[in-house]
Amino acid sequence: MPVERPPSDLHETTPLLQPIASDPEGLIETVRRFWSLVLKDLNPHQERSGESYDDVPKSKRQLGLFSVTFLIFNRIIGTGIYATPSSILRSAGSVGVALIMWLVGSLIAACGTAVYVELGTGLPRSGGEKNYLEFIYRKPLFMATCTYVFYTLIMGTATANSVVFSESFTCLTFVCFIHGTRLKWGLRLQNALGFSKLVILALIAISGLLSLAGVKGLQVREGYDKPHNFQWDKFWEGSGTGANAFVSGLYNIIWSYIGYANANYALSEVREPVQTIKRAAPLAMISVTSVYIFINIAYFSVVSKADILGSKRIVAALYFRNLFGPTTEKALSAFIAISTLGNLLSGQFAQGRVVQELGREGVIPYSSFFASNKPFDAPLAGLFTQYLVSCTFLFLVPPGDAYLFLISLSSYALSLVNTLVSFGLLLLYTRWYRSWEWDPPYHAPKPIIILFFLSNLFLVTVPFFPPSPGAKTYDRLPYWAHSAGGLCLSLLGVCYWYVWSVWLPQKKGYRLERRWVLQDDGVSRYAFYKVPVSVSAVVR
Repeated sequence: MPVERPPSDLHETTPLLQPIASDPEGLIETVRRFWSLVLKDLNPHQERSGESYDDVPKSKRQLGLFSVTFLIFNRIIGTGIYATPSSILRSAGSVGVALIMWLVGSLIAACGTAVYVELGTGLPRSGGEKNYLEFIYRKPLFMATCTYVFYTLIMGTATANSVVFSESFTCLTFVCFIHGTRLKWGLRLQNALGFSKLVILALIAISGLLSLAGVKGLQVREGYDKPHNFQWDKFWEGSGTGANAFVSGLYNIIWSYIGYANANYALSEVREPVQTIKRAAPLAMISVTSVYIFINIAYFSVVSKADILGSKRIVAALYFRNLFGPTTEKALSAFIAISTLGNLLSGQFAQGRVVQELGREGVIPYSSFFASNKPFDAPLAGLFTQYLVSCTFLFLVPPGDAYLFLISLSSYALSLVNTLVSFGLLLLYTRWYRSWEWDPPYHAPKPIIILFFLSNLFLVTVPFFPPSPGAKTYDRLPYWAHSAGGLCLSLLGVCYWYVWSVWLPQKKGYRLERRWVLQDDGVSRYAFYKVPVSVSAVVR
């Protein structure tokens, strides 16, 4: 289905303005021709930058290579790197297997990055998966978009990250305010925090490597257990915890990399989006992978395996205590705060644009409101929507099973969407989809697309298998609760689509007619008009 402004050679034609319910086969053919012309207009041999793909004023394209790189980097690295390595080590059983698991996770993340770079260069506009699902799954018309609406609200919540911030509500409010009213300052702060985070983590990693090399002044202090994790017999000691434990640890690592598609949500505001995303995404992922691997090596260089597994403190706190003394642990709190705020800024910046794109599609109530950039030349309505959802999770969902269910539901929903997107990308290369002329400026290797699809299919199916004896996902809920809930979101979307586009028009005797309009704030969008069936018949 069309989600872009018609090119000049289609703008004056009438088929795109035909009512949805009339001549559906003809409308499908019109949609196919529309996309063929749009993608031809972006043929890589014409050296297009991608800016002409979406009708966005050039003044709105404020994101360059630096900003896009940290939009991804900030979104991926939150607070997990300070605590997750201990749970990964527990699943791996040994230091060697733990590092292998991190390498496998980075490989899967690289595959995901390649997939989303291809999709982003082929459809360079804001919205991310919304655009890709619309382009691939075109029938029934608008059903993919309506379904994605419900996933957006769940996947965009910031509660999982903000809950570790000492002032959760204040932090969420600040993020909404600065991105919704002071766009340039929000970007500057976001970039500054991202760069600071990179420097801090690099210094932590370097200090650990120097400790491993035996540099004086950077050795484990007296009174603390000195590690021998990199002695060959100790390196593999404890391996063989079983497939279930290995899978559980790998699952956590994969989620530590989530965020590689963050820039795809805001491509309409990126200068030369095709070239920028091709450079920024690999640069961000190389930085993230380097940080993850070297930080883990630093932890294992300073903290013994027994201390990591036996202590109830996060591994980063043990690292600072062992290397710099217990008083320096206060600095860790500041580092975590910086990391969390940067993560929230980048995440909410992108998700606000997704809500705005749904408004531009016209499929949600009050679409003109959500598509607008008023009054501060920023998608305040989309940002405020995500703010309300996050605050609802934060204040109304009690700790325990309910909160864990919602966080797990968000993770599962993203896996499900990634599965559909990667499978759809494979479909575009089949003979049945050849007429759609999918030929983006960048092509991910087919084995990489397949691996990414299989890894997400694995994440979608594994939660339906019972955990190992003695392990519990929830205290009272069944272990498959969040996975079943993720599938139910699809049913809600289908029901909404059917009521809005089929049942109500038939019951009240009108047809939905879609037109391209330009709002007074400069934002272009699609709008649906209710045309009485009798009027449509007379016009014909």
